[in-house]
Amino acid sequence: MTADKQTILVLFGGRSAEHEISILSAQFIVASLDRERFEPLLVGIDREGRWRRQDVNYLASLTPSAQNIKLDEEGALVMMAPMPTSSSRAGLLLTIEGDRVVQREPFDAAFPVLHGPMGEDGTVQGLFELASVPYVGCGVAASAATMDKVLLKQVLAQSGIPVVLQQVLSRSDYERDAGSCIDRCKVLGFPVYVKPANMGSSLGISKVDSRDALPRAIDKALKYDDKIVIEQGLSNSREIEVSVLGNEDPIASVPGEICVEHADGFYSYAAKYIDADGARLEVPANLSEQQMQAVKEVAIDAFVALGCSGMGRVDLFLTAGGDIFINEINAIPGFTAISMYPQLIAASGITAGELVTQLIDLALSRHLRRAALKTRR
Repeated sequence: MTADKQTILVLFGGRSAEHEISILSAQFIVASLDRERFEPLLVGIDREGRWRRQDVNYLASLTPSAQNIKLDEEGALVMMAPMPTSSSRAGLLLTIEGDRVVQREPFDAAFPVLHGPMGEDGTVQGLFELASVPYVGCGVAASAATMDKVLLKQVLAQSGIPVVLQQVLSRSDYERDAGSCIDRCKVLGFPVYVKPANMGSSLGISKVDSRDALPRAIDKALKYDDKIVIEQGLSNSREIEVSVLGNEDPIASVPGEICVEHADGFYSYAAKYIDADGARLEVPANLSEQQMQAVKEVAIDAFVALGCSGMGRVDLFLTAGGDIFINEINAIPGFTAISMYPQLIAASGITAGELVTQLIDLALSRHLRRAALKTRR
């Protein structure tokens, strides 16, 4: 690193089912990084949880397809030092051969782009907190709460923010008495959406139109989590998404609308990443000025209520009657070339390069503010 550049650790891959999407997101972020200010230091976490050094050129060469993309499995094994050895740099990456450290690479901040469990849920954020490393995005508590669809809605409902009705099922309850669990869903009517409580990219989600179809959908969701939610389907509703950017005074992007044209009938994983014509994003969404402002205000209210920082994509439903319901918040939203978060920010006048720079600056600012707090008497 030259004296006028900061080294940014970009951490991606991961052990979740969103592994490939994370690699695509990292590819986009690295391509958008301002090389006048920043130098990337790439680390991919493989499916077994090993941290491997990745090459910038290798990442750039990958074909942007979630079905074929993968890490360089020959990358050297690395680990992050629990605390930096130099007071002038925030973190230290150690390259390991056997039981020896063969290389030490300092860095200044981290950009975790790990979607789903073991990355977006506060786990990696806690690691960076322990090591006193500035990192992009939400803190530990906000990351955990936004990842868990049950906690998310409990916090939002307590804050007076409307959320979609749901029933929560645990694996143990369902195995003990499946019939009783299914009967609890009667109050929701049909259709309903069955989802893992802790997962993103629409993995494990099913749209269910009848009671008889619930067991299969529940079994599918339980493959991804021990806790699932069954959400009420809102008739004649529109799916609106808003990107939020900032720390204490966040801003909301222009809203976009997801228009699904896939056979699944909802914004499924296939509609997002497999079928090029599965869904389209209308930006800006066809909303009145009053609706536009209301959607942006609710998105910011939800972001603040959860204690989010840096970034978040807020997904909402807008009913024919004008009611707004929060569906979910993504603390590390998809960051691929076709992902909604950067597209909505771009439509609001902020380029990809400016966005990545702002996110790193927000991380550094938040870290400095928190570092000034007292930790002892």
